[in-house]
Amino acid sequence: MEGYETIDEISFRSEIKALTEIRHRNIVKLFGYCSNARCMFLVYEYMAKGSLADLLRSQEEVVVLDWTKRVNIVKDISQALSYMHHDCVPPIIHRDITSSNILLDYDFKACVSDFGIARLLRPGSSNWTTIAGTYGYLPPELAYTMRVTEKCDVYSYGVVALEIIMGKHPRELIASLLADENAPLLKDVIDQRLSPPSNEVAEDVVLVVMLALACLRSDPLSRPTIQFASQKLIARKLPSHLKHFDDIKLPQLMNAEMIG
Repeated sequence: MEGYETIDEISFRSEIKALTEIRHRNIVKLFGYCSNARCMFLVYEYMAKGSLADLLRSQEEVVVLDWTKRVNIVKDISQALSYMHHDCVPPIIHRDITSSNILLDYDFKACVSDFGIARLLRPGSSNWTTIAGTYGYLPPELAYTMRVTEKCDVYSYGVVALEIIMGKHPRELIASLLADENAPLLKDVIDQRLSPPSNEVAEDVVLVVMLALACLRSDPLSRPTIQFASQKLIARKLPSHLKHFDDIKLPQLMNAEMIG
């Protein structure tokens, strides 16, 4: 039917619109596109290391993602989202922050990609929507409100941040470990394919996990803004009682007072 667009076409045009209106070092650059009756494709900047998800799954290549690189990737993602949520008018909600949609360049700089279902938060609008995104990264409130807010991205960011530190999707951790009386030590939850972090890098890892857990709070209003998380990662200030890496249990981080 003339004038009818498929879901792929709508997503294609949404991504072009989003990426031509925003510029940030941690958002993938769109160089061009092609759209005709035979094909549609986008031309992005080349990201030599591919997706974060593929790198985390690779037993051979994951070791190049040392703790410093992982912390920096978390920082890069937070800065991209902070720009989208707080510096764009109207704010842009990505709605599909996953490890598959984080691309890495040759120097492991992380860029957010895939804006096909991104949405503008317009003042005065209800911002109700159908559920869209990737299961395992969607915030729980979408199951009953289906209202898009920036806290949806915050939740997904928390999942990805934990995935980066754990080396795998944290679904079991989110579902049950935090409620366990015999809660695990942080050192036993992080990616065991690397040697444990030490010194300042260990403190950075603790800070990432603490912020990630705050982003995963079930009440969206109690989650920090992504701007807050980004500022805390830059400041690198950790409460003194959380500086003994080997003794930290996850509930200590979930209830840390500095998050607010």
